[in-house]
Amino acid sequence: MQREVDVFQIPADVVPKTVTQDSEGIKILWTDSHNSHHPWAWIESALNPRYPDRTKEFFGKKVLWDASIGSSPPEICFDEVMADSGMAGMAKLTNCIKSHGFCFVTNTPVTPEATRQLLERIGPIRHTHYGGFYDFVPDMALADTAYSNQALAAHTDTTYFTEPAGLQAFHMLSHTPPPNSPPSGQNLGGRSLLVDGFNVARKLQGLSNSWFRTLVRTKVPWHASGNLDVAITPDMAYPVIEMSPVNIKRIRWNNDDRGALPPTPTTIEWYEAARAWKSLLQHKDNEYWFQLEPGRVLIFDNWRVLHGRSAFEGLRRICGAYIGRDDFISRWRVSNLPRDEVILGNMRGPWFDSHATGKSKPSKTSVKEPSEY
Repeated sequence: MQREVDVFQIPADVVPKTVTQDSEGIKILWTDSHNSHHPWAWIESALNPRYPDRTKEFFGKKVLWDASIGSSPPEICFDEVMADSGMAGMAKLTNCIKSHGFCFVTNTPVTPEATRQLLERIGPIRHTHYGGFYDFVPDMALADTAYSNQALAAHTDTTYFTEPAGLQAFHMLSHTPPPNSPPSGQNLGGRSLLVDGFNVARKLQGLSNSWFRTLVRTKVPWHASGNLDVAITPDMAYPVIEMSPVNIKRIRWNNDDRGALPPTPTTIEWYEAARAWKSLLQHKDNEYWFQLEPGRVLIFDNWRVLHGRSAFEGLRRICGAYIGRDDFISRWRVSNLPRDEVILGNMRGPWFDSHATGKSKPSKTSVKEPSEY
């Protein structure tokens, strides 16, 4: 589907010579003797601002959730996702992640190989300074608290990348008690935590639009500096709540990887808003706690869902990976929609609504009410 014609080699004065139409579309003979055919679907897609482009539904309404999601979390069986008889299972999995921000894949073989096959079915594994597919125990070999036994507050990963990881996955392969521990059955800790960042952002705005606007407008430095040969920061400072023209686009929050804000008059305002944000993240009504189990893979949207854990004893072996956002969106589209429809949506591009309809984007100083709620 790449362009094969260098349109800039065509003389600028070429115009249609004859135009005919039939049930398939429009045929044009140009003054340079070139014949072209334009299907009706393409014409309507390219010219009609109200063309029903379902590929944009990915950015549509989300199912916001709180602690009550624990009674019925989204899940799908491993065999259904991996079935060769079509993309129905993948469509269901990606739809769950699209709408709720996460999904469990149950009855997964308790091996790193099966876990990797599952994730690569969604998209290529994203490599970082931590490597690609990870399979680790808490030994702090990579100088990050994720590789320890200590508790982790709700956060998003890779805040220090220009584009943070899109999806993240965890599969706990085993949890071995420490030596000389009491009989099996004791509580070893290590409960996992998920928080819907979009829902918490909505609640923050309900409490104080000023706090919300502060976390949208104030750009914060993020960094990864724990390894001697690594010093990563994004291309610019980014706010905690990133907006598209009208909707929340991405949550970027990890207090452990946050740099120092400059001493400006607005810094105190940011700390006040961030304190309220953190309080909401830690409110029991917003926290979904559960135990990772062998055979139950967790996959979640790192741009929306914050994750954490309680401290634990013993040795846990966990595998998983990151997957790029664009790869995930591609998989959602091609598994849920006809390919021809996807291609038409790609041709239109995200610029269409504002350019073709004459709508302008909000100015840099305006923060509109998020419409996706």
